[in-house]
This record gives sequence, C-alpha cells and structure tokens, in this order.
Amino acid sequence: MRIQATIRFVSILLLAVGVPLTGQTPAQKADLILVNGNVYTVDDAHPRASAFAVRNGRIVFVGSDREARFLAGPATRVVDAHGETVIPGMVDAHAHLLGLGTSLRNVQLAGSKTYDEVIARVVERAKTTKPGEWIQGRGWDQNLWPDRKFPTHDALTRAVPNNPVVLTRIDGHALLANRMALEAAGITAATRDPDGGRIERMPDRSPTGVFVDNAQGLVTRVIPAATRQQKRSAILAAIAEANKWGLTGIHNAGESRSTIDIYESLAREGRYNLRNYVLVSGDSASVNHYFRVGPRSALYDGHLWVRAIKLYADGALGSRGAALLAPYSDDRDNTGLLVTPPAEIQRIATTALRRGFQIGVHAIGDRGNRVVLDAFDAALKAVPTADHRFRIEHAQVISLADIPRFAKMGVIPSMQASHQTSDMRWAEARVGPERIKGAYAWRSLLNTGVVIPNGSDFPVEEVNPLISFHSAVSRQDATNWPPGGWYPEQAMTRDEALKAMTIWPAYAGFQERTMGSITPGKYADFVILDRDIMNVPVTDILATRVLSTWIAGKPVYERR
Repeated sequence: MRIQATIRFVSILLLAVGVPLTGQTPAQKADLILVNGNVYTVDDAHPRASAFAVRNGRIVFVGSDREARFLAGPATRVVDAHGETVIPGMVDAHAHLLGLGTSLRNVQLAGSKTYDEVIARVVERAKTTKPGEWIQGRGWDQNLWPDRKFPTHDALTRAVPNNPVVLTRIDGHALLANRMALEAAGITAATRDPDGGRIERMPDRSPTGVFVDNAQGLVTRVIPAATRQQKRSAILAAIAEANKWGLTGIHNAGESRSTIDIYESLAREGRYNLRNYVLVSGDSASVNHYFRVGPRSALYDGHLWVRAIKLYADGALGSRGAALLAPYSDDRDNTGLLVTPPAEIQRIATTALRRGFQIGVHAIGDRGNRVVLDAFDAALKAVPTADHRFRIEHAQVISLADIPRFAKMGVIPSMQASHQTSDMRWAEARVGPERIKGAYAWRSLLNTGVVIPNGSDFPVEEVNPLISFHSAVSRQDATNWPPGGWYPEQAMTRDEALKAMTIWPAYAGFQERTMGSITPGKYADFVILDRDIMNVPVTDILATRVLSTWIAGKPVYERR
C-alpha cells in the first residue's frame, strides 16, 4: 500500500510540473473535466470520486478535483457539479425504441381506471380524425378496472363508429378492435385461432374484439404501415424522451431490418444520441439477412450493435398468455400460449452459436422459461460455446427447480423490476401462493451468481429508469405500497440496483470493456442527478430529477 501511495504521489508531482507520464504529453489536455461531484463510478477498483476528465469522448482520468484540474487546458470545458450525484449513463436492458416513438403520437391509455375512460380518450382523438382513418392507442389494462375482465368491442363501436380503432394492451400481447376494424380485417365467427394466438369470443363464437398474442396479426396486417419519414420522426422523438430520463443506451428488444436501416441512416447523419444494442426481430427474413451479414459491434462511433436475435416463447401474464406448467389459478382451463415452437427456438439458437450471435428469448411463464432453458441446453450441446451470454427476457415466473439452471448454463435473466410493482396486485391470483415464490425472484437468482440487467420494456412501462431502481430496492410502487415491500426478501441492494442499470446491461451486451462504469478508457457517458439515490430515503428516490445526460462527454439533455 505504501509503494502504491508513493507512486501516486510522485505521479501527481510530475503532472504538476508538466513532466509527461506514459501515454500522456503536455499537449494531451482534456476536452472536459467534471469537478465537485458526488461520483459513483460503478468501478469496484475505484468506487467513489469527485472528478474525472474526458478526451475524445472517453474517460481518461478518475480521481480528485485537484488531479483532474492538472489536465485542464485553454480549450477545456470545466463542469462544476456543485456536489450533485453523478452516475454512469443508465442503460435500459429491454426496451422498444420505435414502439415508444409510435406510442408518443397515439392515444395514451396507460393508467385508465375504467373501460369508459379508455373510450373517452379515443372519442377525444376521433374529434380531430377524418372518418375512415385508423385510430391507434396503447396502454389499457383490464386489471386496473373494477371487474378486471377483458372488454368487448360493443361500447367502443357505438362511441366511435366511423373510424377503425385498434387499442393495444399495456403489455403488447393483446389488442382490442372495434367493429369497423374487424370488418376491415374480414374477421367473423368463422375465423380460426392461429397457432400461438387466441381470439376472445362471445357465446355465439363471434369475436369480442380482443385478440391475444399471435391472433393480433389478424388485425394488424390491415393497418396502413407508417412511412419511412414517420418512423424517422418517431425514433428521434423516442431518443429525446430516453435522454430526458437519463438513458444513454438501450437494448432494443426485437427490431425489423427496415427499422434497423433507419437507425443506421440516423447514426451516419450524427443524429443518433443513444447507444443501441439491437436484438433483431425473429422473423425469418430479418434473421437470415443478419446471419449472412454477421455480427457487428460499435458501429458509427459506438452507437449501434447488431449481434443478437430476439425470439418469443410465450405471451404475457396479464393477458393470461404466459405459458404455465399447470393451469392458471384464476382460469383453470388455460395454461397459456407457446407462440414459437420449441424446436424452432432450438434451431435458431444453434445457428446463432455457429454464426457468433447472441439469443434473447421472451419467456414469462414457468413453462415458457423451461422450454427456453431446454432449447438453450440442446443448442449448447450441439455447439459447445463458452461465454455465449444467451438471455431470457423477463424470466418472470420460474419454477424453483429451474432457478439454478441460469447460472449453471451461463444464461442471463434480463428482467424488469417495474413489472413486479405493476403486476403485484394481481400476479398471485394468476399463479397461486406456491408458484409466486419463483416470480420476480431477483434475490433467488442473484444468490446463484448471475447478474440481472434491469429495464423497463418501454412503452409497456414508463421510460424513467429510476422507477425500476426504486422497485428493485423497495418492492413497492410509487405510492410506497405495500408497507415493507411485496415479498421483500427478493429485493436488491442499492449497489446491485445501480449495477443493474449500468455495468450489468453492459455485460449482457458484451460491452463491459467500453461502457457501464466511469472508468478510464470507457465511453464518457454519465448522468447528473439532483439527489443521492444511493443514500436518500427510499420514499424520496422517485422524486429524483435528471439535471443532465451526457454521451461521449457531450450533453444530449439539460434540464431547463
């Protein structure tokens, strides 16, 4: 320790008198220096600091204010953090960028307390929409309504008879269509349920208007596609929204080739203020194209990665499409839906290993999770691969017998803490008191040695990553319910929760050497907050505001 201290002291003296150190000359001054900060680096070798310096978009020094100022030159920008908290740029490990952009311009239904409220919001939009034009919305959740039942289209049809209307459920795994939309899609009582999908029906077999999982495609196929320019505008709006909440990166969970092409176009133009780890949509055309191209990383100065594939095993718990090993506790004739044949998951996973791609598979129910683990196991036996970092997206309800398999197989549970606080009022009714022990089970998984990259699944949940941070440490919602937390023994520590939205997403995207912590050599992505989320009372976490968001040492959002 004395030797290290002596070396550090001598280094500081040499800097002070202008003597260059290895790899540094007097001309190599910093572009940016942040001082007077309460810096949580998420670097176990140097966890706290007050200052750091940036050159050419990367961190070059982390330490004290005095040391950092030695790197100042005439052109250096010095940012005084005024004692505010600074953390690495936050990364949402499971999000839908275009989905967010689209939802920002559609009818907002999240938080609707009744079906009547949903209809009222649609009626308001219809007042400014031409007859015959499609109206789309997202965010309804029947679990928040008094009767907790799926709606039927009748009331919506009466209220909005002159526009086809499609309203997507909060989780994206069910939609409600009015009569005009049903007629446009040619759907009748004779229409058959597709594989992996379910049409909710009246006693006479006519459609109620609700379509679950793969059945949604029967309706969405006739909705006019957005133009390329509309998509570009939506994506730019979504990026700005993400930056506002302190996000410098996301893992984009399933995107088509055409949308990825737009991402690349914006990145080439220098208009892409986000680091996006893209998981390619599992449709065969997109998968085959990117398998031919091969994995690509850190494109356009570290703004895009295209080296992973997104598949779906089952549906969602809220719409009773999650695949369960035994029937739903509140629907004894239903075990959910497998939306992709297990053999197909295994085939694509095996090919991915051969082509150097990662796989992330949506699995929510305990049967869905087991199917994916079994498919991964078979693929790894066919193509033994170390450090594959295969992922299960959501890993929401897991059989207790399957929890140890994640660590044993090297599979990453990519989870969203805010799903727990959104679902906790009704989740146990779905699966009962025994299966709930393996649901949203962060501590049980962490204790096996895995990491859990956290996310929001936006636009399913709100964009703000601090909602998931709060959920992770409190197991409570924004009203601080329930007292003491819901199954509080499964909570994360604050240190774990911070890693879950910084260095653990970086690891899940093979990016831990270039991002995820404030460490020399890594991208200078960081966020300044107006309070210390690592120490304030839990009840104050959600009052935290982002003061500024920085990517590569440049501000992409500053609060006015």
